[in-house]
Amino acid sequence: MSTYATSDGVRLAYEELGDGEPLLFVQGLGYDRNGFGPLPALLADDFRVIVFDNRGVGDSDVPEGPYSVTQLATDAIAVLDAAGVETAHVLGVSLGGFIAQELALEHPERVRKLVLCSTAAGSVPPSYPMPQRGVDAFSRFPTLEREAGLRLMVENSLGDHGVRERPELVEEIYRYRLDRAPTLAGWQAQAYAGATFDAYERIPGIAAPTLVIQGGGDTVIDPRNADLLVERIPDARLVLVPERGHLVIWQEGEMLAPIVREFLRS
Repeated sequence: MSTYATSDGVRLAYEELGDGEPLLFVQGLGYDRNGFGPLPALLADDFRVIVFDNRGVGDSDVPEGPYSVTQLATDAIAVLDAAGVETAHVLGVSLGGFIAQELALEHPERVRKLVLCSTAAGSVPPSYPMPQRGVDAFSRFPTLEREAGLRLMVENSLGDHGVRERPELVEEIYRYRLDRAPTLAGWQAQAYAGATFDAYERIPGIAAPTLVIQGGGDTVIDPRNADLLVERIPDARLVLVPERGHLVIWQEGEMLAPIVREFLRS
């Protein structure tokens, strides 16, 4: 059941699962708090998991865009404040990884440990750009009918391995997207935030111990960006999952849960 935080007049939906040390999940472009796959529930056995809808998606408000990562990070702080949480582990996926980095840089006192999944230090050089296959999918998406566009994006994000080996997962994520996809305006407002983010020069200032999780077959975030994150963030380490795509944490939640659990507890 949703509870609401307020950030500069914008209402943000969030909910909590489990007990223990707080763990804030931060979602990526166009996905809401229901779009992480099994990982939140698996970790709720050991942590107080907080999931929320960024502005522009789900049950949160959709104010006029464009948005910025700084703005989205301020929203995340508002969720922690509403939940009465002083410090939390933070797990960010894709655009949520940008937000998580901003939290760790601008609000270091609020972040215990950091998990960055399927993300980069930004969307401009020297970070590696989106692979051409992903560029093609993102360019086609706004021109297609809703159902065709969402299926294209699901298949692109899940990647060849997932489409080939887990056709039932394609349908599961596609159904989720049909039910929970944002308006085009909300999607574009979030996309602008992602496209203009650049923390490459700043991330050596991240003090939180950091785990980077990356699929080797990601066509949304070039996997080489994970190496850049690990090289530039002090006390960071990499878990590379070969062949998996951008939605690696959804596809491999059962495998990744004990890895994340051990990292956060160590």
